[in-house]
Amino acid sequence: MQKDTESSGRISRDEVAHVARLARLKIDEDELDTYTKQLSAVLDHAAQVAAIDTAGVLPTSHPIPLINVAREDALSSSIDREEVLSMAPGTEAGMFKVPRIMEDSP
Repeated sequence: MQKDTESSGRISRDEVAHVARLARLKIDEDELDTYTKQLSAVLDHAAQVAAIDTAGVLPTSHPIPLINVAREDALSSSIDREEVLSMAPGTEAGMFKVPRIMEDSP
């Protein structure tokens, strides 16, 4: 891809316009300038992050150690099945009966 003369950094206006066309986005000239500056800033930041020496740093999924705060699984009593079904507007074969929402297959 050829860079134009109005490049604001890592990505040119032509490249941004090309990506917008590929994504089928209609952007005007002002937006093109704005997105070119913003994408250049994002790419500059990504380059700064990529330049950080991470040798010896263990991979992590979260920067702060997390403790699972879920409670222990414990059996407890629940509402009786027949009691729940007795409150339903309709039942069939021990299950809730609800209106059909989809047509039969053709």
